[in-house]
This record gives sequence, C-alpha cells and structure tokens, in this order.
Amino acid sequence: QVLLCGVIVMHPEDPLTFLEEKLREIMEKGLDGVLWYMCIDLSLHPKLKRISETYLNTVFGLDGEQLMTEELCAKAWDFYSRNLMKLYFGRWIKYTLLRKNKRKKAKQKMALAVVHYNIQILSVIIQKWSMWVQIHKEKMSLAAKRLQQIFNKIYLNAVVKAWHAEAHSSLKTKAYFESLAKESQKDCFESKDLTVRHKTSHLPEKALLQIFRYVNLVDLARCAQVSQTWMLLTQNSSLWSDINFSSVKHEVRDQIVVNTLQKWRPCVLRLNLRGCYSLHWPSFKSIGECKNLQDLNLSECQGLNDESMRLISEGCRALLYLNLSYTDITNGTLRLLSSSFPNLQYLSLAHCRKFTDKGLLYLGSGKGCHKLIYLDLSGCIQISVDGFRNIANGCSRIQDLLINKMPTLTDRCIQALVEKCQQITSVVFLDSPHLSDTTFKALAECKLVKVSIEGNNQITDLSFKLMSKCCPYIRHIHMADCQKITDAGLKMISPLKHILVLNVADCIRLSDGGVRPFVQGSSGAKLRELNLTNCIHVTDASVTEIAQRCHELTYLNLRHCENVTDAGIEALGNMSSLISIDMSGTSISDMGLRALGCHGKIKELSISECKKISDTGIQEFCKGTKYLEYCHVSYCPQLTDEAVKAMAFHCHRLTSVNIAGCPKMTDTCIQYLAAACHYLHFLDVSGCIHLTDKALKYLWKGCKQLQILKMLYCRNITK
Repeated sequence: QVLLCGVIVMHPEDPLTFLEEKLREIMEKGLDGVLWYMCIDLSLHPKLKRISETYLNTVFGLDGEQLMTEELCAKAWDFYSRNLMKLYFGRWIKYTLLRKNKRKKAKQKMALAVVHYNIQILSVIIQKWSMWVQIHKEKMSLAAKRLQQIFNKIYLNAVVKAWHAEAHSSLKTKAYFESLAKESQKDCFESKDLTVRHKTSHLPEKALLQIFRYVNLVDLARCAQVSQTWMLLTQNSSLWSDINFSSVKHEVRDQIVVNTLQKWRPCVLRLNLRGCYSLHWPSFKSIGECKNLQDLNLSECQGLNDESMRLISEGCRALLYLNLSYTDITNGTLRLLSSSFPNLQYLSLAHCRKFTDKGLLYLGSGKGCHKLIYLDLSGCIQISVDGFRNIANGCSRIQDLLINKMPTLTDRCIQALVEKCQQITSVVFLDSPHLSDTTFKALAECKLVKVSIEGNNQITDLSFKLMSKCCPYIRHIHMADCQKITDAGLKMISPLKHILVLNVADCIRLSDGGVRPFVQGSSGAKLRELNLTNCIHVTDASVTEIAQRCHELTYLNLRHCENVTDAGIEALGNMSSLISIDMSGTSISDMGLRALGCHGKIKELSISECKKISDTGIQEFCKGTKYLEYCHVSYCPQLTDEAVKAMAFHCHRLTSVNIAGCPKMTDTCIQYLAAACHYLHFLDVSGCIHLTDKALKYLWKGCKQLQILKMLYCRNITK
C-alpha cells in the first residue's frame, strides 16, 4: 500500500528506480515505522488535520488512522446540526409547555374568580329577595287578617239571620204540631176504636206494608218514628223475612246485625250482607242462629273465613242459596258445605282464589252438594282439569254454569265437566279466549237453552252449526266479540224456532248476508232482543227486514253501524213493540228521529255521537213520546238548551239523562230538568263548559232523588 500510494501520487519518471529506493528506506526503518504517506513528498501531503482515533471510531466507525474527507465532514456537520436542532427543539418544547401550563393556571384562576363573583352577586340578590319576601309576607298576613275579620263579620251576620229564620220556623212548626196534638186529643176522646185512634194515613195497611218492602233499613227505622200506626206496621214479621244490609253497607256494624237478627231470627229467610266489610264473628254467630235462613249473600265480606263459615254452618241447615264470591275461604269451607248444607242448590265461589282442586273434591264427599244446580266459578284461575273433574263427580245435576274472566279455561276443562254433568242448560264463558269449537262439541250432549261467550277468536261458524243440530230449544245466544263468526253462522241458526235473544256485538264480519236470512228464519217473529253493535257492514236493508219481521222485538242495538241511515230508522218507526234502541255513532238525522217517535212507546233512547242530530229532531221525537225514561244524547255538538227543554216538557218520567260533551248547554237546561224531571237518578253533564254553580242549586232544589251526578271538565263549577 505504501509503495503504490507513492507511485500514484509522485508519478516518477523511472518507477522501478523509485521503488528500489523506497524499499531500501522501508528496510532501514523497519515495518513498524511504515506509514502510508512516507513515500510521498511533503509538499504533496494533504492539508486536512488529522482526526483523532476516538472521534473517527465514534462518528464514522473507522479502524486505525484515517484522514478526514469531504464526505466525512458533511456527515460530521449533519450529525452536529441534528444534535443542535434536537437540543433547541427540546428546549422550545419545554418553553411551550411552560407557557401553556401558565395559561391554563391563569384560566382556572379566572374561572374561580368568575364563580366567586357570581356567588357574590347571587348572595346579594338573595338577600334583597329575602327582604322583599319578608315584607310581602307581612303585607299578605295583614291583608289576610283584615279579610278574615271582614269574613267573620259577614259570616256572623249570616249565622244570626239564619238563626232568626230557623227560630221563627221552629216556632211555626211547634205551633203547628201543638195544634195537631190538640186535634188528636179531641179525636181520641171522641172515638172509642183504638185502631182508628192511631191511624195517621188513609192508606190501607196492606198498601203501606207493600211500600215498606221497598224501603231500606235506615229509612224503615225513620218510618217507625212517624206515628204509632207506622211503628206497629214496621214490626210486621213479613217485612223482616228479607233483610238487605247491603244497601247501607258503610253504616253496618256488628251490634246492628246482632240486634236485628236476634229479634227477627225466626222470620229471616233471605239475608244480604254483600260488601259489609266491618263484620266479625259476633255477626256470623248470629247468622248461624237463623234456623230458617234459605238465601245468604256474603259476597265481599272481608271478615269472612273458614271459622266464620263454621259458626254459620252450625245452625243454617236449610240454606238453598249461598254467595261467597270475593272472600278468603279455603278448602275447609268447601268441606263444611258438603257436610252442613245438603240442600244447597245455588253456590257462587267467584274470584275466591284460596281453595284448590282438592277442595272441589269435598263437594262430592259425604252427604255432598249433590243437589247443586247453579255454580259460579268466575275468576277462579287456580282450578285445573282435575278440579272440573271433581265437580263433575260430586255435582252431576248442575244446570247453570258461570265461568267468566278465566283465561286458564280450556276445552279439556269443559270436556271433563260435561262427561257427567249432562243436565247443563246454561253456560256463560265471558273472557275465556282459549275455548274453541271443541267446547261446543262436548256441550252437544247437553240441551242448552242459553249460551254466552265473549272475547274469543277461536270460536267459528262450526259452533253455530252444532247449536243448530243439538240445541233445538236454545233461547239465548250471546257471542259478542267473536271475530271468526261470519254470515254463514247466522244462516245455520236461522232454522231454530225459539231464539229470543241474539247478541253478536263486535262480530265485524257480519253483514246483511247473515242478518237478513236469520231474521227471515223461524225465530225472527219471536225475537225480543237483538244486538248488532259495531257490525259495520250492516245496512238499511237489514234494519228494514228487522222492522218487517220482528214484531215482538223490544230491544235493538245498532251502535256504530255506520251504514245505517234515516231510511232504515224510518222503517223502525212502525214497530209498536220497540221499547229500547241504541243508534249511537250512526248516520241518522232529525228525519229518522222524527219517524222513530211516532208510535210513542220508546222508554230508552241512545243517540250519542250522532253529529247530524239537532234540537229539531229531539223536539219532534219527544212530542210523540211520553214514556221516555232513559235518554243519552252525549257528544251531539248541535244540541242546545232547547233540546233539554223539549225532554223536560214532554218526558216527565226521565230517570237517566246524559248530555256529556254538548258544549252549547247552559244553566238553563239544568233548570228545565230540575223543574220537571223529579224522578231523575242519573245525570252526566261532563264537558258542558258553560255550566256554573247555579246548575247545582237547581238540581238541589228540584231533583231530590238524584243519586249519580257526573260533571267532569265543567271548569266554571267551583269546588
């Protein structure tokens, strides 16, 4: 390498001679002192400074001694500039973060300052507001004191005036009774007959006794205080054979029941304690002492349990009718029934949830309730197929069966029951959605007279077909809200000759194609009640056919039959048998209503939501109808006070009136009703926004027998 570097750099004229000389020098100095540039003239040596071995090794990874070149300098400068940039960038980042932190701290301090400032302002506002409130309260209290003083003075004046008036009235009353007493004393001295001496009425005793039978216990006690004659009549044993505590259930206590039953227990045949929730064992023990009791109603008696029934069963062996619905009786009571009431014929266990299938097994054990002909198991959802089988084994004479509101009732339950109870004539299955045509196949062996099913989507026309074949004497068919019933079903039952009641409300598939053939059938002339509510495909053709064929029809419901118009209703005007009709939601107008009132025997009319009806129609209808007792014209927006005036003037027997949702009614219409309709029991004026407190004053004076008053959304009537 040394020789080649020398030859290349020096360019000698005689290379061989040059190489010989340099070899001698190398031999003299030795190999240890050989350097790569020793064969090059000093003037041609590179001017670059020598870089230490440490830097060369560190920066460029060089081994041994090596000279710095331009490339190495560029690399060195690049390395130096990168390190310097990294240093400056790091310092700049630190400076930036420091400034950012300072700004953040300043922002936080500013936010705290704002919050503090707002709190200070709010505290000042609250202080001022509290001072204002305190001053306002003081002013209000002073004003209230002044108003109270004024009110007390006015009230005191009113009390004094009322007291003077009452004193004056009492003086007149006292004078009147003193004069009556003097006259009665004169009559006593003149007459020798004691019966005549005590009579205060010209009515015969039989008539008074008949009147007293319709009076509740509280009013009967008041009647006993009128005179000695009435007091003696109220002690007649025939009045106490039927005792109804239910009419005064909120006032009945054990002491009242015990005293009454102890006095009249030999006479009591029927006892109604429905809803008397305050009774305990003393009352039930007194019931057990009524040996001749035949009819007992303990429905909704909260104090009744198995122990109470044990007390009753000790003495009431002649019981025929027993109602235990909505009570907490268990299997223990059912065991008592079979052993203590062998003659029981009517039993209601509706909505009694604490007995089981095993309890129903007791009904047939021992003496058993083998004479039972009426059974109500409505709402007893705990009963399974085994329970119905137990009933069938013990009570095979059942004729009337009620099982309402029982979603667990299935075809298998009815099949198990009908296996041995083949004397059933009446079934009621309202709200039992799981029954199907299989139920009627099972009931085909029974001679049904009445069928009631409602809210069922599985019953089809096949059930009507089975009725037509197997139930020739059926009189009552109630198949409401059975969506699969079609016109074909009505055609199938048209040959039946004894149907009196047909209810197919909410069977929306029915149309003229089914109603007309049925009316033309064997039962059309005998039909008394027909309900076609919400049968939207029924038209005037069916209504006309009904008017022509159903000569004994008394009740007709066409509610929400939208296709029924005046043409059909005019045909009904010729029916002399029709007493009750519901045309709510139909398309009738004043013309149809006028025609309907021609024969004048309708007692119940409902035309709610008939928007075409006006005062003229009501006036024309009422002119021809004097026997109207029930009139519902709610949500007929055209009606005014004149319509109610016509009702009050022509129909004095009204007991139920509904004018809810008629916004044009005022206090005047209530004045008309109160002045003429003294038998009114029910009145609904909800939504009559123009009524005021005057209306209530009119009702208070004129309608003494009013029992139910509805006045929702009457905003001008104060509390």
